[in-house]
Amino acid sequence: MLPKINQTTYMQLMPVTDPDSATTFRSRVADMDKEFIWLEIPLDEQSRKYHRTHVGDEFRILFFTPEGVKYQFAAAIAEMKKEPVRLIAVPTPKTEQIEREQRRNFLRVEAEQEIAVRIGDRVRFTALTDDVGGGGLSFRCNRSWPLVPGMTLSCWLLLNYRNGSLGHAKFEGEVVRIVPEEPNQHTVMLRFRDIHDSDQQRIIRFCFERQLEKHKG
Repeated sequence: MLPKINQTTYMQLMPVTDPDSATTFRSRVADMDKEFIWLEIPLDEQSRKYHRTHVGDEFRILFFTPEGVKYQFAAAIAEMKKEPVRLIAVPTPKTEQIEREQRRNFLRVEAEQEIAVRIGDRVRFTALTDDVGGGGLSFRCNRSWPLVPGMTLSCWLLLNYRNGSLGHAKFEGEVVRIVPEEPNQHTVMLRFRDIHDSDQQRIIRFCFERQLEKHKG
């Protein structure tokens, strides 16, 4: 299993003693072949500065599949080039060099994010999430909205990233459970039913960043 071109990757400078607290850089696969994976220069999103890399620097490289499986491998920078854009190359890992971590459930983090919800063609409202994960989320809204378990909702989720940029994800979700809350609200548990891979990757990235912030805080 290898990352795909244009896929977001995360990089931690080796040696990594504590993955949850180590500085994590974001990159992207620009190109790849049997010999090398070409990556964008790793970016520290907190400082908004690119990490100064050198040939021989060793990194732990992580990426996620749309199904929520995390893969990682260690690699040293083998080449660098500046034209037409600045890229670094790491050797394409062999199958036995890639570690797979299968989560029983998607990573889920507490997060208050704005979500726009549509029921059918007429009913629309906005709410705030309680938590967000790669496989679903929950949000709190007024009890007056006609929601029942099993219903399909069309949603648009706003995502705030660590670097201050905004993203969004569109999806259809199935109402799994509704829990009444006082005085006049209820919490809606939603499972993603139809979501594009790129939208799910945006959510997984958001959750991964929030998890890192939690451990650092």
